Amino acid sequence: MAKIVVDPITRIEGHLRIEAEVNNGKVSDAWSSSTMFRGIEKILKTRDPRDAWFFTQRFCGVCTTVHSIASIRAVENALNIKIPANAELIRNIIIGIQNVQDHVIHFYHLHALDWVDITSGLKADPAKTAALAASISDWPLNSATYFRGVQEKLKAFVAKGRLGPFANAYWGHPAYRLPPEANLMATAHYLEALEWQKDVIKIHAILGSKNPHPQTFLVGGMAIAIDPDSQNALNADKLMEIKRLLAKAREFVEKVYIPDLLAVASFYKEWAGIGGGVGNFLSYGDFPQPGSGQLWMPSGAIMGKDLSKVIPVSHEKITEYVDHSWYEYSGGAGKGLHPWEGESEHKYSGPKPPFKNLDTDGKYSWVKAPRYEDQPMEVGPLARLLVAYASGHKEVKGAVDGVLHKLGVGPEALFSTLGRTAARGIDCLLIAQETPKWLDQLIDNIGKGDYKVHNNEKWDPATWPAEAAGYGWHEAPRGALGHWIKIKDQKILNYQAVVPSTWNASPRDAKGLRGPYEAALVGTPLADPNKPLEILRTIHSFDPCLACAVHVFDASGNEMVKVNVL
Repeated sequence: MAKIVVDPITRIEGHLRIEAEVNNGKVSDAWSSSTMFRGIEKILKTRDPRDAWFFTQRFCGVCTTVHSIASIRAVENALNIKIPANAELIRNIIIGIQNVQDHVIHFYHLHALDWVDITSGLKADPAKTAALAASISDWPLNSATYFRGVQEKLKAFVAKGRLGPFANAYWGHPAYRLPPEANLMATAHYLEALEWQKDVIKIHAILGSKNPHPQTFLVGGMAIAIDPDSQNALNADKLMEIKRLLAKAREFVEKVYIPDLLAVASFYKEWAGIGGGVGNFLSYGDFPQPGSGQLWMPSGAIMGKDLSKVIPVSHEKITEYVDHSWYEYSGGAGKGLHPWEGESEHKYSGPKPPFKNLDTDGKYSWVKAPRYEDQPMEVGPLARLLVAYASGHKEVKGAVDGVLHKLGVGPEALFSTLGRTAARGIDCLLIAQETPKWLDQLIDNIGKGDYKVHNNEKWDPATWPAEAAGYGWHEAPRGALGHWIKIKDQKILNYQAVVPSTWNASPRDAKGLRGPYEAALVGTPLADPNKPLEILRTIHSFDPCLACAVHVFDASGNEMVKVNVL
């Protein structure tokens, strides 16, 4: 038996540590630990609820938009505020392009290097690479000259010893399967995506005044004026620029991301049987359709991988446990609290840094353990698509069935690391195709003379009840995000956020049930325990990323090898 420690997992807000036991070449057990405390919920107490969204943006330096929208919705729910159709559409566009950009960046810059051997691309024939690329897409840069230029650039990096983001990885690992030409193609698109995302995210700057940390969210609607005659408002020129950027986003997704995803996945079909996790899935649904009262992406829960039944979601069935988390509840151990009653009283009882191992039999994480009906739930694009697929969502069903057909696998393949990675691409594609429709609806409303973007009927706190409670849900790129607020005497009495990574990175609960990361790692094969690339594949499929040091121990706790990991 060997014990592998991956710490820290970076490129997420906070720090994530994975400890895993390995037996006979497979992970036999795993523990997920966040090693950084977040206390913004405590900072929010006694503040004006209308300001909460501005503070909650700071939960994360990447996911600023998503916390804004969840917070705004929580306050609007508590005060029963209905927002104008234009505000709903603008929000849909903002969170739509956030999802599209986030998914593309995740695939190329956070996850691709688990499947793509960059150094192998140095051996590729640029002409054969161009032929491969042309066989799967008519993207205009699919030429031998272009790929030769990318290859020369990569060779220059290697010659100078300045690999940057490509340094310290497991190049040449036996678990890599792509031929050199596919590796060169993916590397070229990795670099293209860096430039692409800088452009399309300008939509946030137009509608939100800046990115990250948009400034135009507002309880009751949006704080961006619509005026066709003003250069300082949302006018025809800006709407056409948004239309152009949305078209650019969609084109890259359709002609680069999805073809690359399918090409890479076709070499790793065995991963359709690895990383299944807890088998329970939760989606809050999102993208309200103005005037219909419906969500474009439906809400629901699936238990035990049973796609024949979608369970309606109730926020009242959500609780958080801290039996293996560095917190204490006033009610004692073994008790789960609903977020409205949630407590964030930290009490660290772990080892004093630096340390080799956590006490995984006791408390070992700053992440709480959220549960739905006392069951661990996976959230994210896979959960979102499974719920929509099982609900009969036409576009989702068509896209999912199409991808499964192209890969030659059945629906059971969705419950896996490969399924999780593919679901993110499908989610991105569908949102990229739908977001322009919301823009067209907004343009149509404006054309009819509807400029309203805010409902100020309850802006004055004097109109509020003495006490109120609400919750705000959002399907963020990483999954189900919820904010809960209690208001008393016009001030925040309590505030709790249960974020996607809280669900997925959850430690054990009071019953000893593993969280999704932990469960998904069990059974993961390792070709080389000294280079646990396969652990990274499964963890990254949930959308964390890392640049960390791995330590491997024998059963008696002696260090065997120390490895730098990308």
